[in-house]
Amino acid sequence: MAPSFGWWAKETHRGTPVIVKMENPNWSISEISPDDDDDYGVGVGDDGGEEFAAGARPRKGGRGKNAKQITWVLLLKAHRAAGCLTSLASAVFGFASAVRRRVASGRTDSDAASSPQEESPVLRTRFYSCIKVFLWLSVVLLGVEVVAYCKGWHLGAPKLRGLAFPTSFGVRDLFDSVYSGWIHFRAEYVAPPLQFLADACVVLFLIQSADRLILCIGCFWIRFKRIKPVPKNAKLGAGASEDLESGGEDFPMVLVQIPMCNEREVYQQSIAAVCNLDWPRSNLLVQVLDDSNDPTTQALIKEEVEKWQQNGARIVYRHRVIRDGYKAGNLKSAMNCSYVKDYELVAIFDADFQPQPDFLKRTVPHFKDNEEVGLVQARWSFVNKDENLLTRLQNINLCFHFEVEQQVNGVFIDFFGFNGTAGVWRIKALEDAGGWMERTTVEDMDIAVRAHLKGWKFIFLNDVECQCELPESYEAYRKQQHRWHSGPMQLFRLCLPDIIRAKIGFWKKANLIFLFFLLRKLILPFYSFTLFCIILPMTMFVPEAELPAWVVCYIPAMMSFLNILPAPRSFPFIVPYLLFENTMSVTKFNAMISGLFQLGSAYEWVVTKKSGRSSEGDLVHLIEKEPKQQRGASAPNLDAIAKEEPKARKDRKKHNRIYRKELALACLLLTASARSLLSAQGIHFYFLLFQGVSFLLVGLDLIGEQIQ
Repeated sequence: MAPSFGWWAKETHRGTPVIVKMENPNWSISEISPDDDDDYGVGVGDDGGEEFAAGARPRKGGRGKNAKQITWVLLLKAHRAAGCLTSLASAVFGFASAVRRRVASGRTDSDAASSPQEESPVLRTRFYSCIKVFLWLSVVLLGVEVVAYCKGWHLGAPKLRGLAFPTSFGVRDLFDSVYSGWIHFRAEYVAPPLQFLADACVVLFLIQSADRLILCIGCFWIRFKRIKPVPKNAKLGAGASEDLESGGEDFPMVLVQIPMCNEREVYQQSIAAVCNLDWPRSNLLVQVLDDSNDPTTQALIKEEVEKWQQNGARIVYRHRVIRDGYKAGNLKSAMNCSYVKDYELVAIFDADFQPQPDFLKRTVPHFKDNEEVGLVQARWSFVNKDENLLTRLQNINLCFHFEVEQQVNGVFIDFFGFNGTAGVWRIKALEDAGGWMERTTVEDMDIAVRAHLKGWKFIFLNDVECQCELPESYEAYRKQQHRWHSGPMQLFRLCLPDIIRAKIGFWKKANLIFLFFLLRKLILPFYSFTLFCIILPMTMFVPEAELPAWVVCYIPAMMSFLNILPAPRSFPFIVPYLLFENTMSVTKFNAMISGLFQLGSAYEWVVTKKSGRSSEGDLVHLIEKEPKQQRGASAPNLDAIAKEEPKARKDRKKHNRIYRKELALACLLLTASARSLLSAQGIHFYFLLFQGVSFLLVGLDLIGEQIQ
């Protein structure tokens, strides 16, 4: 007899009522826990239909199991298991397909077209050769250890520390004799220097971790006390919008510079954003500083400037025939114009930056009645931070940089490194510091250090954001990081005498030398690469030298947790972030060595490729802001350049590549993880395994933009 449902029904069968909803392609199950015996087994679904509970009966105590309920639960679990297996199989096949495409294409980072002028061939070959030496050594040692393990030599680090090495040592054959000699040799001659180097790196690691912890405490204090830079004269704000056309002393003369080079993907949106700044037109002049060597790009940018001129914007186009000094040379050339002397401030925006209309209203007031301020820096926000895993991990890094590093240094010591864009300079401060110099690839940090030595103060505004793009491909990100980490070492060599001779306080000198340059620019990439990519794998083959678990796991996990705090939505990516930062240490270490010893690659500038993304809100705002005739005129004349477009598109074709150093280190770490299994080192094994997989994914260029 079929069970009846209703308040009049009496049924002695007991069970836990559940609701099973079968929706293609997924099933879901919900358990009902009635509070009393009057609960029913009929409900109303979202579509207004009835949902019948399998085995639903009023319960009079006790919790039983229903055969039908168990059947549905098992079916649901089987369905989910099948879905997981399908997803896993799909991921494996996708990974195998990507690896096959990479290998078949044969494109590596050693190709001349892959990284033009990124690093010298001599340095690249030497660094790669050193990594290969460690790799082959680890493979040979792994083979020896496996044979020894099979022959009964089950010796871990605890046993080796108190072990004596008599001449006999129970030798049974030639291999035992050779292996006992190797144990004696590594214990006496290899382990001590390796342990000393490991301990030195651990000390540096702890010092850098303490510095990061102090920065986080400072950021917490700023939030707790709600410390925020406030302009001395707040008259210039939203209430002054009616005076925009008349100008006056409350609106100082501002020069806006947009340096660009072959960036056709982003020139329109940056020019449009700058021309829509809320500032009196008579007090604002825009310089488009085009260093493009592509005639098509030059024509497009020049045409865009002319169209904005026709609509009343005060904007000029400048193009250099001789492109000396890269971005620094471009800015230096623009500052030599005769009309610059009429302006008090200069705002700089890279080609992919889109300032909000009130940007100047929120930054310029900090200069009013505060003659010591030389720079006001805004933070960056990113329109493509959720594009792929690479952009998500970059967002974590840069959120910590702005929220913690820049803000804390700006509040407590009035100094931080200029970010090169989204900032407003007092022209007098630029001239006092010596102007733009082309001696390094970090002209922004160079001018900031020289201005700081002259006594100028900097202000960082964490609540003023300027939207821009993150590199979406690993190749572009790698080149950017190479420039960002080689330049500071160049600058340190050049600025050290000036810092020592400068007439500033002792603590400011100490901060510049030991914290700003040595700890954060030199020591960080050094210990990250040496400790986690070289020393840790080697300790698996020389167990007499040890790295404690708290160095391998707990301290890095805590530092990653602190780094990710400014971007709380990124907490699910904390493990990939930790692994990726160690993976990037190869590029950063290579760049640091190039800059420190003035190798050829330290002087090369590679423009970071842009995709031309804009947020939907920005596009809507610009459409509403621009007049109709302006919107119609902003489209480029595509017919005039139609013949040159196919050639330009061919030149811009991108590829995914194989990165040999990362792949070699992946093999080294995976080999070391296999060796750690023989000595049952749990945490070390998992760290080496996951870190090796991370290097493998990066080496195969599977972390960023995938080019079909």
